[in-house]
Amino acid sequence: MTESSPVTVPEARVALATASVYPESTANAFEIAARLGYDGVEVMVWTDPVSQDVDALKRLRDYHQVEILAIHAPCLVITQRVWGTDPWIKLVKAKEAAEELGAKTVVVHPPFRWQRDYVRQFVGGIQQMASETDVRFAVENMFPLRARGQQVSPYGLDWDPTGEDFLDFTLDLSHTSVSQSDALAMRGEMGARLSHVHIADGNGTARDEHLVPGRGEQPCAELLEGLAEDGFGGLVVVEVNTRRCEDRYEREADLAEALAFTRLNLAAPADWATR
Repeated sequence: MTESSPVTVPEARVALATASVYPESTANAFEIAARLGYDGVEVMVWTDPVSQDVDALKRLRDYHQVEILAIHAPCLVITQRVWGTDPWIKLVKAKEAAEELGAKTVVVHPPFRWQRDYVRQFVGGIQQMASETDVRFAVENMFPLRARGQQVSPYGLDWDPTGEDFLDFTLDLSHTSVSQSDALAMRGEMGARLSHVHIADGNGTARDEHLVPGRGEQPCAELLEGLAEDGFGGLVVVEVNTRRCEDRYEREADLAEALAFTRLNLAAPADWATR
């Protein structure tokens, strides 16, 4: 029996995206996160009224003793009427919610092509908002739509945001799978501006799979190990799809597996710096 090598674990915390429990509710996500031992949650603001209600979120936070570490702004097609229809108002409300709830990050998607004014103002507007608060606006990598050998982007800016001058990025590995991007190369392009990670997996199909990490072809373990070596101090969020689980038991098993995978790989040999 050989003695195991010591490891170093970065300050990064591991949160559960409330979207990961769908079709269960936002409230149930707090309960599950507490029971499984997550460090906190990322609240997806969507059509669930609780996700939009700061006071309700405070009560859930306090009752379950689970921190709210990030807010995902309502940027999806299905949330275009959540918090109104003006995309800037949505971001202002997301920032205000984050400040009131103690969350450090607001996750933002690039604007859709049809949001023409928002597209024109997006880069400068995000920079301006970020200069006015301690909350980080972490712009997320997305993906083009692919069908029958063709691809088209629904976004007014590049689905890969690394070419723009944002202060913070979110790297989503299910999205790198759909876009067939090199996740490690994208992580390198983001550099020190990477402050937020959505850990999930995929098999390179045209569908946004959000598999439990380790069940697809994305370099989830390698990414996490690299973050540990770099002393990553941001947030790693488990954002996986459990909607096909037959019951709560199966859903929690998947989320426990995802948490264990993330914690296991978010570590590096203690002597890595001397190699």
